[in-house]
Formats: sequence, structure tokens, C-alpha cells
Amino acid sequence: MVELTQFRKETRAWLEQHCPPSMRTRPKSDEETVWGGRRAQYPNDEAKTWLDAMASKGWTCPTWPSVYGGGGLSAKENQVLQEELASLNARPPLISFGISMLGPVLLEYGNEQQKLEHLPKIVKGEVRWCQGYSEPGSGSDLASLQTRAVLEGDHYTINGSKIWTSFADKSDWIFCLVRTDPQASKHMGISFILFDMESEGVSAKPIKLISGASVFCETFFDDVVVPKSNLIGDVNSGWTIAKKLLQHERNMISGMGTRGKSNPKHSLANQAKQYLGEVNHKIADSNLRDQVTQFNLNSRAFGLTLQRASAESKSRGAASPASSMFKLYGTEQNKKRYELLLKIMGSQGIGWESEAFSERELSVAREWLRSRANSIEGGTSEVQLNVIAKQVLKLPD
Repeated sequence: MVELTQFRKETRAWLEQHCPPSMRTRPKSDEETVWGGRRAQYPNDEAKTWLDAMASKGWTCPTWPSVYGGGGLSAKENQVLQEELASLNARPPLISFGISMLGPVLLEYGNEQQKLEHLPKIVKGEVRWCQGYSEPGSGSDLASLQTRAVLEGDHYTINGSKIWTSFADKSDWIFCLVRTDPQASKHMGISFILFDMESEGVSAKPIKLISGASVFCETFFDDVVVPKSNLIGDVNSGWTIAKKLLQHERNMISGMGTRGKSNPKHSLANQAKQYLGEVNHKIADSNLRDQVTQFNLNSRAFGLTLQRASAESKSRGAASPASSMFKLYGTEQNKKRYELLLKIMGSQGIGWESEAFSERELSVAREWLRSRANSIEGGTSEVQLNVIAKQVLKLPD
């Protein structure tokens, strides 16, 4: 306990010294999110300073082994770090699919050379990754994918296409599922491979969404040459890795159900008081007060459940199919949050473009529309219900 207290003291002092003032505010838009990569963009110089400082400590990936650039922190030390970051209202220095999805499976399935090549670059934000999973006709039934990888000497030649590839047009590398044995059963002939998005034959076309954004892409592979050494795990064992990565992705998406808790200023309760007024320090509208209170109770319980499940997962050394439960509940909770926010803000929450709305108000309608996609990406809610029935509850087909 004394050691943890000292760690908290040292962490708090370090963060106070190294977290710049502008990084202690809520991002005004998604454009201020730092994704890193070769073409990294920063909202200001302080964002780059913040990333470099955190990466130097390995705290962009605090629990990863220090030999791969991570922080080497224990679960309890990481909890202290997250608490101190929240107390400063510090922005994440780096958002990365390499951190949330690829890194954990590389740690488990990658060989030493692959870990040393890719993990330190992820920690430093030097490479931006995208995920090549879904294909036209192979979304929820992912194992029916048809992108082919043919072994030709010391390399694979890849042909096919992916769809709904998040930020493919802005990413440097892709972790991709390919079919390496078309004669095997659909789950058995799949492999997991990494390659550079600047390789000859790779192209990406953004898909414009109703929210006005274009975060998803169609991605095409035409005779793309990829070194055999970029294969992760054994050939034709990609489905096992794919399922593990999906569990990490679903854990990441489920975390959206606890959004808004780190900054009290942006809590539903405070925003309700701002737009609806307050009586005796309580939300004036009693009906919405009850709804906000129930939402906060559910979010608190969900957050604690995620912490417990994370600790159990670390003790087992593996992710759990229960991640489907968390993904299902977390995405629904996130949708409820935005629905409540629209109720609270009324007509001020449905603006699209006008000087009559603040920047925050203009972002809410877009964020609400974007929240609907949470129940689709990473496996639809219907798919999660099937997984829960079969793998968690062990119900018969």
C-alpha cells in the first residue's frame, strides 16, 4: 500500500509537470483526436508534446511490457494512473487500433521479431493501423470472407476487397483476414496477416455517412505482394486470432457506455441543470431527473463490472466471450446517453449549422447519429445475442 501511495504521488507530480494546459480540456471535435501515424495531425503543438511525453514513459500502453516500449505497470498501478489522468481531465494522448486491438493479439500470437518490430511503433504513435475484416457479403458471417492470399515462394499475393474499413484512407498499415486454403471449411482456411497500406495494389475509397463524416472505406487489394514473415501465428489459424481480436474490439466499443464520466462539467446532470434549470441543487424536471439518475446508476454498475471482468481476464491471460455482453450493453448505454442528451437540450441539440448553436451543441446531433453505428460495428447487437446464447449461457442451437 505504501508503494502504491508513493506511485500515486510521483504520478500526480509528473502529470502536473508534463500535461499541457490545452490537453486538460475536452476536445471540441473529432478532428482534435490524435491518431498518430506517418501523416499524423495535431490540433496544436501541445498535443504532440503530450504524446511524446506519455510515450517516453510507455504510458500510451501502460500495462504492456517495457521491453516493447510499454509502461510495464501492474493492474493497480494502471488504475492509479487512470484516476490521476481523469482528475486532470487529461485527453488521451493517442487513440489507436494498434493499442486497443492489434497490440493485445500480437503480444499473445506474434513471434519475438514481430513484437519488436511493431509494438514500440504503436506505443510511440509512429504507425496508424486499420482493420481488414468485413467484406461485401461477409459482415456478420465473417468466416465466409473471400479475399485470397496465395503463397508464392517467400511472399503471399493478395487479391480481394474489404468494406467498412475504418480510416483505411488515413492508415499506414492494416491487420487483415485472408483466405489461404479455399478447400478447407470456412473457419479453418483463414490466416491473419499484416501489410503496409502503401504497398502497390492497395487502394481505399471513403464511404460518406449520414452524419457527414467518411470514417469508413471500401478497400481493394489487386495483386498485393506481402512477405511471408508478416503472417501472424500459424497459416490457416487466423480464425482463432480473429475471434480474440474481436473480443478486444468489443471491449473497446463497450467502453463507450461509460463515456462522459471523467469530466463532471459534461455530465448529464450538469448539462440538465444548465438547460432545464435547478431547484435546491437538483434538476428542475423531476421526470428527467429520475432518468438521469437511473442512467448514472447503470453506468456506475457497468463500469465496475468492466473493471471486474478486466481483472478476471488478466488472471486467466485471455479475453472472454463475455465481451459480447459488454459490447451489447455498452453500445445500448451509449445510445441512451445521447437520447437523454437530446431530451435535455431540446431544439438546441438538433442543430446542424447555424450561429445560433455553440460548437458543443452542433457536435451533439452528429455524435447522436454516430452512436447508432456502435450497435453495428464490431458485430451487430443481434450477433452479440447469438454469441451470448451459445458461448456464455451455453444454450442449445
